[in-house]
Amino acid sequence: MKRGKKYTEAAKLVDRAVQYDTEEAISLVKKTAVAKFDETVEAHIRLGVDGRHADQQVRGAVVLPHGTGKTVRVLVFAKGEKLDEAKAAGADFVGGDELIPRIQNEGWFDFDVVVATPDMMGVVGRLGRVLGPKGLMPNPKAGTVTMDVTKAVQDIKAGKIEYRLDKTNIIHVPVGKASFSEEQLKDNFTTLMDAIVKARPAAAKGQYLKSVTLTNTMGPGIRINTTKFA
Repeated sequence: MKRGKKYTEAAKLVDRAVQYDTEEAISLVKKTAVAKFDETVEAHIRLGVDGRHADQQVRGAVVLPHGTGKTVRVLVFAKGEKLDEAKAAGADFVGGDELIPRIQNEGWFDFDVVVATPDMMGVVGRLGRVLGPKGLMPNPKAGTVTMDVTKAVQDIKAGKIEYRLDKTNIIHVPVGKASFSEEQLKDNFTTLMDAIVKARPAAAKGQYLKSVTLTNTMGPGIRINTTKFA
């Protein structure tokens, strides 16, 4: 694959054979962000688990202290006073059954996170086939199925992110923007890593953190020494 000149220059700053300390990796991820837009900084964490087994699933949510740098649009499925509560908390869209055809038939997806009260999950369940593949299905583990819609919406707006394994047992999550200070990126990254280490399933055997890589949208991957987090 042919890479652009900017990528090639940025890649020269990174030694692929080295596992960097967190501080050094964050410094490099900022230096290698050379695009004309504010690049997203992402963490890619390979775990020593087998997500095909229910007792080895790793999934949860964590509020990053400095947010993700992205404005997150929240849709809340609720009824009665919970609708008003969600609106007051800052939800971008609120509703119930009437939203089903809009999402199912019209392909409306102008939202990034879906929250639902437990009594609405029968309704939301009808959208499983369209929300599931996009990773938008509300889930109690992620705190997106709850009666406390105020806290759910406020946490998401404050920088709450959901993490979960993909099919290759890797977690991919944003930890901020290239414009963030090194201190802000370090705070966010450390908060995420602490949450993932705590979420280690009892059934996981051997090395849990197989590899951790930081990258920006257009730049090379920077490997991190995981011994500090193990």
